[in-house]
Amino acid sequence: MDEFKDFNNAQVAKLPRHLKQFIVEQHYEKYSSIDNAVWRYVMRQNYSYLKDVAYYPYIPGLHKAGLTIEKIPSLQEMNDALGKIGWGAVTVDGFIPPAAFMEYQAYRVLVIAADIRQLRHIEYTPAPDIIHESAGHAPIIADSDYNKYLSYFGSIGAKAMFSSRDFELYEAIRELSILKEMPDADPANIAKAQKNVEYCQENLGEPSEMALLSRLHWWTVEYGLIGTLENPKIYGAGLLSSIGESASCMKPEVKKIWYTSDAVNYTYDITKEQPQLFVTPTFQNLVDVLEAFANTMAFRRGGAEGLEKAIECKNVCTAVYSSGLQVSGVFTDFVSKENHVQFIKTTGPTALSFRNKQMPGQDKQYHKDGFSSPVGKLKGYTKPLESWTAAELAETGIINGQQTTLFFESGISVEGLVSNITVENQQVLIITFTNCTVKDEKGKTYFEPAWGNYDMAVGEKIVSVFCGAADKDSFEEIPLMSDTKTYHHDYTNEEKLYQQLFQTVRNVREQHNNYEKLPVVWSSLKDQFRDDWLCSLEVLELFEQENIYTDTAKEITTYLDQKASTEPGYKKLITDGFYLIKHPVTELATPKV
Repeated sequence: MDEFKDFNNAQVAKLPRHLKQFIVEQHYEKYSSIDNAVWRYVMRQNYSYLKDVAYYPYIPGLHKAGLTIEKIPSLQEMNDALGKIGWGAVTVDGFIPPAAFMEYQAYRVLVIAADIRQLRHIEYTPAPDIIHESAGHAPIIADSDYNKYLSYFGSIGAKAMFSSRDFELYEAIRELSILKEMPDADPANIAKAQKNVEYCQENLGEPSEMALLSRLHWWTVEYGLIGTLENPKIYGAGLLSSIGESASCMKPEVKKIWYTSDAVNYTYDITKEQPQLFVTPTFQNLVDVLEAFANTMAFRRGGAEGLEKAIECKNVCTAVYSSGLQVSGVFTDFVSKENHVQFIKTTGPTALSFRNKQMPGQDKQYHKDGFSSPVGKLKGYTKPLESWTAAELAETGIINGQQTTLFFESGISVEGLVSNITVENQQVLIITFTNCTVKDEKGKTYFEPAWGNYDMAVGEKIVSVFCGAADKDSFEEIPLMSDTKTYHHDYTNEEKLYQQLFQTVRNVREQHNNYEKLPVVWSSLKDQFRDDWLCSLEVLELFEQENIYTDTAKEITTYLDQKASTEPGYKKLITDGFYLIKHPVTELATPKV
């Protein structure tokens, strides 16, 4: 993104630099008249059906999110509306890594895919698109219980450990979704990409925290139902934005299961309709299940279990000492006994922080080759070293300019000249030594004087381990970003002509004049665009609405009836279109927010 725009929205303005890297321009002017017709058709169908099965009133929900049925929303319109309920929105290029997606939620910012599905994928697309993100997620944001769950989920998900295989799966899914949205994609390439997704799914190994959290997110935020097993209502965005699956999901063959922590054991396939869905009695139940899962995560459990996950992650993670000191880097080793961590080690650039702010002189350039330090109490003392007062430090010989040796219960010893003691919030965080030697009771050396100054982290325990740097912006953490970019099609002259026909119909509808242009549009459609059904429906809608050109209206009806009977893929779309003509959906032109 060339220049960051916050749309005068407080939540968007708060986004940190590392998240801004995913933002792209919406380029509203690039949406075609066909794109807007796709939006209008889907939104009218949604309202017609969802008013009976959605958990919340659909039109009021749309208005509170700055959306209308008639046209694709602009980011400014959405941010003006969402800002009033403490949320914001930005546009991104398709799928972004799960960790980043979660963090946006924590900042109470909706991530909106800038692109919109093609006409041939009007019922459902595996790729993120503006229909799914804005029409699916945004309308329910006004529900305070739900939006609290969403942001809380984001804050927990942002700390989840992922594995290198998770990112491989993300890349595979992103590539497949892009290929499926390409108008001229080679079927062989799609098949190859599909096999790659299946291979990655089958070879994930033990699922990471992020993989398991993604399942909870899928079965709630994307595909959740609320109410009773016998009469559930839809609140999941994946269902709300799919005019096909929002209807089929209510059929008896789609099993309905109470939403509990057991949902984490159910995998999902984004390219297929779901064989089962989970029903929560209340949004509070979603929070309860999430809280139970969070209690199993490394950021709450810490210790050896958390460090093992950090090493498996193979990316920057943060270990938090009980003193509050945060060590951010790629963890490669640790020593523990009975789950009590005694020593930690990172390799490569490492930074030390406190309360998520990098400490002066403790950046990744200073610790460019890694960091290591003991963990635990000093031998013979019950009080943790981080809680010692200045007097207690002095009594033990821990004084600036004085040589001292510290013996840890683990058998590790630190010997050197104390050159600095860093204290924050009455907690000892770092003791810096010169001419320092660190070794264990067997004589194994962890640090030698020739390596320079030694910053010893202070803390009895590792109380938390989470993914990413404590101060991401200061660490200048480079997010895992895909090299696979969304495909943007160059329109042919024929496609441009087809778009012009849609635009003519839209102009007539909005201006309430020039109806004589519609028979000309129909003539072009039947002569040059025999695959069309949507523009024909829009012309028919205006004829029926104004009670004009009745003979031409009958001709279009006959044409569409025949298409529905001979081409099964169009049957539901055309039948639903006929229903909307007889049962029109209307709304105010300007959203009330």
